Amino acid sequence: MGGGRAGGHSCRMFDYHQVRRDLTYLLPGLALALASFAVLACALLLGIGTVVIWVGVPLLVGTLTVARGFAELERRRLAHTGATLPAGHYAVGSGRPVQRMRAVLTDGQRWRDLVFGIVALPVALFTWSVTVWWTLWAVLGSLYPLYGWYLLDKVGGDRVGGVSIANALSLHGSSAKVVTIAGQTVLGLLFLASAPRVLHGLVGLHILLAKALLTNEKAALRERAEQLTASRSAVVQAEAQTLRRVERDIHDGPQQRLVRLTMDLEAVRRRMDDNPEAARTLVDEALEQSHAALNELRTVSRGIAPPVLTDRGLTAALAAAAARSPIPTTIDSTLGESDRLPEAVENAAYFTASEALTNVAKHAAASVCTVTVTRDRATLWVRITDNGVGGAHLGKGHGLSGLADRLAGVDGRLDVHSPVGGPTVITAEIPLRG
Repeated sequence: MGGGRAGGHSCRMFDYHQVRRDLTYLLPGLALALASFAVLACALLLGIGTVVIWVGVPLLVGTLTVARGFAELERRRLAHTGATLPAGHYAVGSGRPVQRMRAVLTDGQRWRDLVFGIVALPVALFTWSVTVWWTLWAVLGSLYPLYGWYLLDKVGGDRVGGVSIANALSLHGSSAKVVTIAGQTVLGLLFLASAPRVLHGLVGLHILLAKALLTNEKAALRERAEQLTASRSAVVQAEAQTLRRVERDIHDGPQQRLVRLTMDLEAVRRRMDDNPEAARTLVDEALEQSHAALNELRTVSRGIAPPVLTDRGLTAALAAAAARSPIPTTIDSTLGESDRLPEAVENAAYFTASEALTNVAKHAAASVCTVTVTRDRATLWVRITDNGVGGAHLGKGHGLSGLADRLAGVDGRLDVHSPVGGPTVITAEIPLRG
């Protein structure tokens, strides 16, 4: 057991793959740091100097954008060494160009990227110098026996490595050469043996700097908390709207038919003895009312969670919804009958597609509709396309905004592309979670 641990420790000390990764990171570091310092420092000074005439504002936005590019490059380079950094968090602007520029200028992470691009130069200068010096000593010293004799003959022992070891020991001739070569070789081997730790320690300096400036985990957690709060509120509102719709549908449909059925049955009871024919007619009407009420209740329940969705999965449920649609609808799904997704994902996808088909039937004036379902390892896409008049949007109070709220509950996103004149393409993007 002890021997196994010693061998494993030795392999870790001389992990040449890690040395190669560290050298690949450190050697180009100075050139990249010089480039980022020159570009960012000059652009920053120029932007600050011209901000009074407003030219500096877009220049500063461009500078922060370039700083983010340098930061992303640094994150990828550090990831190649095996370092794990929390992801950088950036504010996302939307709306008019002025609003997007304001989002960039007020984003703390972009300013931290800018600072990193400037202060990384002295760190890179130090680590590059140590890397080159240490690597040269390790390589040249370890290989000294191959060229040491020739070098000592041509240059002279007193000029090799400053003061020759042999001179320090007052040795001359062949003995001096042997001692000098042995000393240089031992020194080179010491540098070679310590190189993995030294190089990895130099990379560690860059990792510390990157963790200090290129990560903002608190902001990411804060935004995630805000997203969860917003999605929870959206889900509550969507569920409340669904309950109101179900109540309205039951009140306007099955409840009215059940009231009518009750009145017909009371009339049957009164006329059963004195007018059997009229009672029979009322019974037939009551049966029609009961069948209609049952069908309407089934329709309402399908909008919530149809049994076919639970029993046979999303593709079968969408096929059933397409069959009920008054618009000819085609289902194109890459999911097989046995492919089941998380229940929340299937419910959200079905609800989105069924409500979209209802909107197409009511408002699109379309003659054909297609529902496409695709997925990869992390995401499910449901795309509803029709050839109607277009003009659909996610405005507040419209049906599609309710779909967006419903998808927010599963961290999904709704995209609507519906130019006037059509076609309309509604895409639901739903993350998959087991």
